[in-house]
Amino acid sequence: MIDRELVRKVANLARLELTSDEEEKFTTQLGSILDYVEQLNQLDVSNVPPTTRAIDVKNITREDELKPYPERDAILNCAPDQEGDFFKVPKILNGD
Repeated sequence: MIDRELVRKVANLARLELTSDEEEKFTTQLGSILDYVEQLNQLDVSNVPPTTRAIDVKNITREDELKPYPERDAILNCAPDQEGDFFKVPKILNGD
């Protein structure tokens, strides 16, 4: 069972400042959620295949096609910084 002390602890971990009324409200709401999850845990799902969605969804994507751009110099000239034929960007990976 969830109590106000546990709600305070979770709020602290989430860096939330709750009023007394919010603590009471969340205690009731979180208790209801956990009761419902307990009901779901009692269901036999041994024959249900794991899924990421309730319905089958497929992305419509196109194949990547490499196409040369005739105005390569125009693109490079728009770069804030370049080195030869490449864009020069700040280093983001640590060498360690």
